[in-house]
Parts: sequence; structure tokens; C-alpha cells
Amino acid sequence: MATDPTRYFQDVEQPTEWMKALAEVRHRAAREGWCYHHVQALIVSIDQYAEAAFGNREFFLGRPQSIGPARRGDLP
Repeated sequence: MATDPTRYFQDVEQPTEWMKALAEVRHRAAREGWCYHHVQALIVSIDQYAEAAFGNREFFLGRPQSIGPARRGDLP
């Protein structure tokens, strides 16, 4: 069973304005001093949209950091 690699927002070469806006709101929501419950509602709905549209709930959060080289062997 072959699986597709997980996609993230930073992997998209030409994101649409809608995707840029969602990424910005997702990133800035907790930093703007909004009501906690409104922030949580925004974050949950954006994450649910990402999961439905791209199959990755963490699409706008970015690729997780790794400690070593990739296991695929394409790095020396």
C-alpha cells in the first residue's frame, strides 16, 4: 500500500489568496488578544477545513522538524 507524502502549506508553490489568508489567521490568532473561545473556534474550523481539503489537519502548521537526515536515502 503506497501512501502519498503529507502535504504542508510551505510545500505549495503558488498558494491561492484564500490559502494565504487562512494561514495568516491560523498563525496570528493566538497573538492578537482576541477572546480565547473565538480563537479556539477559528483554529478548529481552519484545521477541519485543512483536513477535509488536503487530508492533513496540520497543513497550515508547517512540516515537523526532524533531528537527522531523511531515511529515504536521497541525502548523503
